[in-house]
Formats: sequence, structure tokens, C-alpha cells
Amino acid sequence: MNKLWRSRPEELRSLLRESRILWRREPSVVRVDRPLRPDRARGIGYKAKQGFVVLRVRVRRGGFSRPRPNSGRRPRALGTVLHKVNVTMLEEAINRARKKYPNLHPIGGYLLTYDSMYKWFEVIMVDPYHPTVRSDPEIKLPDPLVRRVEKKLKEQVT
Repeated sequence: MNKLWRSRPEELRSLLRESRILWRREPSVVRVDRPLRPDRARGIGYKAKQGFVVLRVRVRRGGFSRPRPNSGRRPRALGTVLHKVNVTMLEEAINRARKKYPNLHPIGGYLLTYDSMYKWFEVIMVDPYHPTVRSDPEIKLPDPLVRRVEKKLKEQVT
């Protein structure tokens, strides 16, 4: 599957072209049922079980800043600052997913496709409070997060 994505046959390119047309009209962070690239998702740590969430995140392409509008009324969202200098677009996509779903913990993400205006990433997130996630020893979560979850669950019991 990885070789298929690297070689990009005509069928895959046309399918992605049609998908991009639909994705442009969607919100910037969309929850999807299953990953488009299961091989990459599993490499990051995704499992097809409860507690795992796959998000498709759209990030605007371009440089660090746009010129400030100097005529007419000032728009509410100026859009002059697009990206931070020391943050990659993937990190930006993960941060946007984290902002939209604050109760989930991001495991990672990867690039799906891009056009002249946007880049689309898939971000894999996990619910640290879900029983299937907590009982699975293969899922590695940061130790401070695990301690915070245990503390919160202990407080709910008492």
C-alpha cells in the first residue's frame, strides 16, 4: 500500500482530485470513519477499535504573512499571520485538531494530499479515558497524561 501511494498511479490521482473538490467545501477539521491510508495510520499507532478517532484537517498553504489590507474597511479576520515560523504544517494541523477535540490526545498525523490552496492531513487521536484504550498495554500514552487520567477517575469514584 505504501508503494502504491509513492508511485501515485492515475486512478489514485483522479480519486484524490475528486476528493479534494469535495473536501474544499467541508469544515477545516472533519472527523472521518476510517483512515484513508491505513498503513501510515497503523505505523503511527492507530487501531480499529473504540477510543481511536481519525480527523482530516485542512491547513492553508502559503508563506508566513500576507500583506495587510490598506483600503476599505478592516476585515474582522485579517488573515495576515498564516503560519508560525517554527511550526510545521503537520504540527499546525495537530494543534487545530487538539483545539477542536480537547478531551482527545493526538498520537500523530501524516499528509494526505494538497492543491494550490490547501494541504490536508490525517490526524490520529485517542481518548485516554476510554476503557478499551486504558486496558490495552500496547497503546503508549505519556506518563503525565496517564497519571492525570487515573487521578480524575479516582476522584469520580470517591
